[in-house]
Amino acid sequence: MKNMTETTFTQDYEKRLSLFKDNFVVNWHEHVWEDSQSGKLRENSLDRLRKSAEATCTDAVICSIPLSKPCIPDDFSRVNRLQYEACQRWDKLYGLAFIHVGYTKEALYEIEKCVYDYGFVGIKLYHHYFIDDPQQFAVIEKCIELDIPILVHAGKSVQLRSTQPKLSAGHHFANIARLYPEANIIMAHIGGGGDWQWQIKAITDSPSIVTDISGSVVDAPMIEDAIKRLGARRILFGTDGSYEAGVGKNLEANISEEDKKTILEGTAYRRFLNRRARK
Repeated sequence: MKNMTETTFTQDYEKRLSLFKDNFVVNWHEHVWEDSQSGKLRENSLDRLRKSAEATCTDAVICSIPLSKPCIPDDFSRVNRLQYEACQRWDKLYGLAFIHVGYTKEALYEIEKCVYDYGFVGIKLYHHYFIDDPQQFAVIEKCIELDIPILVHAGKSVQLRSTQPKLSAGHHFANIARLYPEANIIMAHIGGGGDWQWQIKAITDSPSIVTDISGSVVDAPMIEDAIKRLGARRILFGTDGSYEAGVGKNLEANISEEDKKTILEGTAYRRFLNRRARK
């Protein structure tokens, strides 16, 4: 009986995974990591990511190496170089330039270097400043000029106020959308913890802001509510270290197959993968 149950489960999973096999799948939120001791790429982080992507027929993985603690230009330049090395070793990996906007001149230089020399497709911002802080404006304007997206660490969480006091929430994204409606901004991981309902509501009337489904939270109505308020074109597939959760959320969501495909393909953002030749 156990073997029959396992076989049935496997067959059912394989059948449902055809959604991934039969469509172009873009994971817009993942990471590899730096080994803090050696300063080199943490090999097992790349290996695990690659195995997960291959097991789920993912065609493109958008990746960065963020630093949560205060960092200087040498730091973000170093991890971007490691990200470039990872991209060179796996042709399905696409880089995002991680920068700290507190160093405006150096950040702008790093963005151009990563786009033109490394072939990166966008940038990654962490919780060093709110996304609508004026300190962000020069970087946002540079991304508009280069026509690249900005993935921003985000959340609405009381628990994180002490450790991430400048964590951008939905209203910060709504504010920046009013100031820069032409910017391509991703409010990261509605499944990353905290009040995802509040996050979705806050950006409902900001059509230039999209979000990704990454994170370990798998609340049943999350994807359905996001579809109702935002529409599938404003939702991207992402996993952020929780690959199984991301795949399961998409497969199990009570939405149309067409909406699931739109999320997996990242239809509205697909063009960013092709706009620059890979180095």
